[in-house]
This record gives sequence, structure tokens and C-alpha cells, in this order.
Amino acid sequence: MASTSPVALITAGSAGLGAAAARLFAQNGYRVAVNYSNNVERANQLVSELPGLSSLRQDDVAKNFALIKADLGDREDINRLIQETVEQFGRIDVLFSNGGWTRYRGLTSIDDNCHEEEWDHAFNMNVKSHLWLMQAAKKHLDESQGAFITTASLAGVSHSGSSLAYSVTKAAQLHLAKALAVMAAPNIRVNSVSPGLLITKWAELYTDEQKEVHRQGTKLKRIVTVEDVAEQVLTFARSKSTTGVNVVMDAGFNL
Repeated sequence: MASTSPVALITAGSAGLGAAAARLFAQNGYRVAVNYSNNVERANQLVSELPGLSSLRQDDVAKNFALIKADLGDREDINRLIQETVEQFGRIDVLFSNGGWTRYRGLTSIDDNCHEEEWDHAFNMNVKSHLWLMQAAKKHLDESQGAFITTASLAGVSHSGSSLAYSVTKAAQLHLAKALAVMAAPNIRVNSVSPGLLITKWAELYTDEQKEVHRQGTKLKRIVTVEDVAEQVLTFARSKSTTGVNVVMDAGFNL
């Protein structure tokens, strides 16, 4: 008998926010498909943790979790990712579209921010990949009356972040999410989260002193954790009455 437990597909799911979301969804009764691009050892380590966190029947462990390699910069790979998820689980209830890309260029020099290949790659990963994922998953999310949630950034809300290409494409991603919320209604909810600085591998670019300056600049005197953001993603997944919303999670830094 096929499982009726809901299914969450988490892209870029093997580390950072994606991994935190995978753990949280497993704890809350979801079957979870984790997408990764390169680091299979890290991805396998994460998926090996999920059965122990799961609230589902342990005799169905092999059917509850999957690891699917796919390049989010490749439209054909995105289509295959959706197809393999549905083949394994029979449905998709939540698609957490967590992929993105940047290269640190700072925000002071126009010349440093005019590398065309970086703009193309940033637009492909930060905008188009989310559109292609929604298109590929739409009929399945329609059937489940599901949720599509994207990871945007504070950089898309105000001029900030690692580079001009990142800030501009994240702003475009937020605009895309609102448009998709209209186009995917009434069955699919589309929302986004926009974290400020998160302590992930990317944050290694910043010194401890810089992180402390950021913390002191927040109104709550804290740096947002990936677990904080994952909780908001789960809230979006569960809410039947929220769409077209972007939640900024920056501990009040931008106030």
C-alpha cells in the first residue's frame, strides 16, 4: 500500500539551510527527497541521519528518504529531478527551492561587478532555476494542493550582499515568487524566505570580528540560524492561507 505521508523535495539540501530543513521536515512526519549537486559523502551523511529523526514508521525507512543528484543550473536535470522524486514517492507536497549562487565581489566597485559570465550564472541559478522547478513540479503540486517555497535573501530586499549580480538577481527572484503565486493559484501557495547573514560555509568568508559587528547591528543582538529559517519554511509548508509572502529573517538588522 502506497504511503500517504506528505513529501518534501529540498533542493541544494545536503548542507546549511537545506540540511536543517531536511531534518525538520523528517521530524514532522514528511518523507524527504534531498537534492545535491556534488558532495555525495556529505549528502549520504545527512540522509543517514533522517530515519533516526523521523516520526514515521521505521519499517518504511527505505521508502521515506531519497538522495537525488541534479544540477540546478541545467533545465533537463531539473526535469529529471522532479520525475525521479515522483517515481520514488508518488507525489510532491512541498518543494523547497533552496538553490542559489554568488561570487564575492563587494558592492563598492562597478568594474569589479561587471563580469558577464557571473551575471549569467547568477541569473540562471537565482532566478531561472526556480522557474524551471515550478514548471516541472506544477502538476504534482496542483494535485497535492502543495507549497513552493524559495530561499531569497535580504540582499534582494535592500542593496546589500556579496555582489551586485547577487543583489539584483535576488530582487528578481522575489518578483518571480510573487508572479508565481498569482499564476499557480488557487491550488499552490508560493512564498519566500529572505535571510540575512547565516552562519553557513559561505560565512567563512567573513572574520569573527565582522560577524560580531553584524550581530551588534541587529536589533535582537543575534545572528539568524539555519534552524530559525527552516522553521519558517515549515510554517509556509503547513499554512493553507498564505501565498505571495516574503519573510525577512535578519534579527532586525534592516530596520
